[in-house]
Amino acid sequence: MGSMAAEMTAVEEEACIYAMQLSSTAVLPLTLKNAIELGMLEILVGAGGKMLSPSEVAAQLPSPTTNPDAPAMVDRMLHLLASYKVVSCEVEEGTHARRYGPTAVCKWFTPNQDGISMAPLLLLTNDKVPMESLYHLKDAVLDGGLPFHKAHGMTMYEYTKTDARLNRVFNEAMKSYTTIVTGKLVELYTGFEDVATLVDVGGGIGATIQAITSKYPHIKGINFDLAHVIAEAPHSPGVEHVAGDMFKNVPSGDAIVLKWILHNWTDEHTAGGKERNQREFEELAKAAGFTGVKTAYIYSNTWVIEFTK
Repeated sequence: MGSMAAEMTAVEEEACIYAMQLSSTAVLPLTLKNAIELGMLEILVGAGGKMLSPSEVAAQLPSPTTNPDAPAMVDRMLHLLASYKVVSCEVEEGTHARRYGPTAVCKWFTPNQDGISMAPLLLLTNDKVPMESLYHLKDAVLDGGLPFHKAHGMTMYEYTKTDARLNRVFNEAMKSYTTIVTGKLVELYTGFEDVATLVDVGGGIGATIQAITSKYPHIKGINFDLAHVIAEAPHSPGVEHVAGDMFKNVPSGDAIVLKWILHNWTDEHTAGGKERNQREFEELAKAAGFTGVKTAYIYSNTWVIEFTK
């Protein structure tokens, strides 16, 4: 009886600790966002394996600081990130002073040799503008509508048309993560070999279609998106950038790519928005008149789903 009571107490305590952790969950991504913007992770990665003290990190911040408490604040931020294994931490014997270094996860948030990382995606998801929509999620559940629209009076895509800063943040986030995933896509997936004309609907500034046509130069690539997005797209050999509205018409091609598009819309608009499992995608394809559905795993929880007629 006593051991059972002790076990129940341990379970309750573990649940209480987890509840407390959830109560402050927002601190982690926002601390990581600020660490990225301050260049802390790049400083650690650039140290060549040397563990750095908070004072050493603070001294290398790209924006000079006159704040005498900066090293202590850097220490607190990095200590939090260390508890989530974003950075590593060691304590000096005798002084109890902490030193920090990068982990494998940390390196995903610092630019690689091509200047690509997941940092832009984190900066977008934790930007004030999209974050504000989460404060209206309750109202959307009770009254209907989109949280972002309730927060800003327009959709996310309409908003980026009016805000050049957010448009750049959004495009950089899409380009960066797309580059990571598409690099694996063209390495592992062979479904584009027989395609002559490929249309990327909602292709952003063209990172996906550029990667595919670089691998398969025989493909004529068409990158299709809204006009204010296409305006930011760089020139790419073999790729034509076309502006338009996917709900009015889509350029013709042998195959169409829809990456991170179908989850934005309801079944009616696709055949609101929602994430779908494999069975739901199969039902969506069938409702839209497709007869074949095939899947292939690529990388980092990313799959290719082929709809064929």
